[in-house]
This record gives sequence, structure tokens and C-alpha cells, in this order.
Amino acid sequence: MKPVKKTKAEEPELEPLCCCEYIDRNGEKNHVAACLCDCQDLDEGCDRWITCKSVQPETCEKIMDTISDRLRIPWLRGAKKVNISILPPLFLLPVFLRVASWHFLLGVVVLTSLPVLALWYYYLTHRRKEQTLFFLSLGLFSLGYMYYVFLQEVVPKGRVGPTRLALLTCGLLLILFALYRAKKNPGYLRNPAHNDRALSGSQVECLNRKGPEKPKGFPSADLSGGLNNRAPKDETKDSPRTSAGSPAKGKDDWCAKCQLVRPARAWHCRICGICVRRMDHHCVWINSCVGESNHQAFILALLVFLLTSVYGITLTLDTICTDRSVFTALFYCPGVYANYSSALCFTCVWYSVIITGSMAYIFLIQLINISYNVTEREVQQALRQKTGRRLLCGLIVDTDGATDKMLCYRTHKLIML
Repeated sequence: MKPVKKTKAEEPELEPLCCCEYIDRNGEKNHVAACLCDCQDLDEGCDRWITCKSVQPETCEKIMDTISDRLRIPWLRGAKKVNISILPPLFLLPVFLRVASWHFLLGVVVLTSLPVLALWYYYLTHRRKEQTLFFLSLGLFSLGYMYYVFLQEVVPKGRVGPTRLALLTCGLLLILFALYRAKKNPGYLRNPAHNDRALSGSQVECLNRKGPEKPKGFPSADLSGGLNNRAPKDETKDSPRTSAGSPAKGKDDWCAKCQLVRPARAWHCRICGICVRRMDHHCVWINSCVGESNHQAFILALLVFLLTSVYGITLTLDTICTDRSVFTALFYCPGVYANYSSALCFTCVWYSVIITGSMAYIFLIQLINISYNVTEREVQQALRQKTGRRLLCGLIVDTDGATDKMLCYRTHKLIML
């Protein structure tokens, strides 16, 4: 008799979700209309606040988790969760800028407090190693809002022609395109033990025999000192021989979380939770790491943003403060607060100047690091280990050859493996 084939147990089919239904964090079906129901954490926090008792930090975290889980919008096949960190810039930025345009002193207070609040939120999330879309939302919405104010308040005054407007619009589109390219994979390192499970031994051996690919990013050079001292990309393809179970893996090369041997100049990002090839730093403005594959796009985005922003600031000041140079009009523009439209434009100009100055500092640091053949991650490590020294008011960090020594050591370890 032929053996009877065992059939797998039929899994119960789940009912399709309505556009307003979702599966909450407890794994139960819920509805967006019930967002204010059964709020035990919020009730407890309000009761303690009314009775003048201190609210525990754990209670605040539970309240924020509940709000972030229930904040959803109706969508096909279930309601989609909205990241709560993208909402504050959408509401607070227009309000702050319009309040700052009422009076000169209000403008000074608001424009001074905005960077302070942004730095406070950055250190708060950076200390907890949390991903946030706040800065990406702030950057994108700032671009859109500045462009909206330019169209509504500056262009109707008649001093900006179609050619200048088209040039500014092209610059804005180039910024968005460069940001899109910079948001792509920065060069994540995957554990091949998980990806090659379905491959046979001959297929893995065939992959190991492939030659090195041409790396993306800045042109590489030899170990004696080029622009980027990087090991070839075939190290990750050879990593099945040097992954989990290899007794010769070194402390500096082995990543216990990703369970793989990292090639030279690769580091583990504690915010993204994965190793990145030739990691420079984790940029909160793009909510991603800057590594080997997206470093060029990141530099291009900074450069295009600086050129477009300076051009937009020049056009705006030339419109609201006529018969004055740009630098003079930035600090002395009499009668600008007599009209609300010109006051709003002047406030947006100073907001753009603050953002442009911070981006120019990042761009300068990136150029200095590239010229010295170091990454920002290596600079910070040299300062923590006291193997580097600051020069020119901290703009330049001399790593004293620590990067080349570490690169030669790790490359030698990989060759020996």
C-alpha cells in the first residue's frame, strides 16, 4: 500500500481587517473609534496629577506607548500607524515662526529657543539610542514651508522673475532627489549564515570564488594613504568562512550582535541595530547611517542644500530690503516689522540662516575628514581613547595614524582568516 501523505494542519483564516480596524500591541483587534476607551495609564497619570502627586517616568512611557499605538489613520486592509515624532514640526514650526514675526524681541526669543529645543530632543533620543523621524520631518517640512512662504510673500512683490523662481525650484527638487538617494542602503552587513541556508555547498563555494566588486562611494586607495582606506567588498562574500564558529575572530572584528566578522572600517550602529560598511556616523536628519554606499549622496545633498538656501536667502533679502547688500540687510533692515508680510519673510530668512549655518558646519567637518582620510566614527573613537588631538579650535582632529594602524591590523586579521 502506498503511504498516506501527511497533510499540514489547516491554519484558520483570519478575517480581513476593515479600513478602520487594526491589531494593537496586545495582538487584539481594535478600532480607531475606540482610541479614547480603556485608557488606564492615562487615567492613573491624570489622577496623580490632580492629587498633586508625582507622575512616575514609567507611567509617562506607558502613556506615550499607548498614544503611539492608537494614533492611526484609516487605510486599506487595516488602519496604519502614524509615527508620533513627525507631528510636532508640522504644527509647531508655523506657529513659532508667525509668533516670532510679531515683534523683534519675540523673534530673538523664538529663534534662540528653537535650536535649544532641537538639541535637547537630540540628546534625549541619542542617549536612549532611539530612532526618531522628528529631524527628518523637521527638515522636509522646513523646506516645504520656506518654499510656500517664498511663493506667497516674496514672488508677488515682483522682484523675482520666472528664471530665478525656476532655478530655485530646480534646487529644491535636487535636494529632495539627493535626500532620497542618501536614504538608501548605506552598506548594511548581513549575516550570510542566515541568507545562505538554502544554498548548497557548491553554490556557496561558487560565491566565494567571485572576484571583488568595485566599491561605491569615494574612490578607494592603497593602505599608504589615499582618500578612503577600505578593504575590498569580497570580504563579506568570504564571510561564510569567517562567520559564527570561527575560532580566530578578533575582538575588534567580531560583532556579537550581528554574529559576523566585520571588514575593515565597518562598525555596528546601536541605533539602527546593524553593522554598516565604512560607517561614518548616524545622521538624524535622514534617520539613517552614512556609510560606504550613500556617502556621496549625503555630501551632494549638503552641497545642493547650501547653494539653494543661500540663493533663496539672497532673493528674499533683495526683495524686502532694497538698496542694501545682503549682509547689511541681514542685520539692519529698518521698517521690516512695519508690515506683517515682510516681517514673516525676515523671520524665515533668519530661521534659514540658522539651519544653513548648522549644515555648513557639518559639510565643513565632512570635507576635513575626507581630506584627512578618516571617518567621523574614527574621529570620535580617537578622542574617546585619547589617541587624537584637536587642532584649529576643534575643527581638525589629528588621529596620529590610529586609523591606518587599526585598518592594517584588521585587514591582516581577515587575510589570516
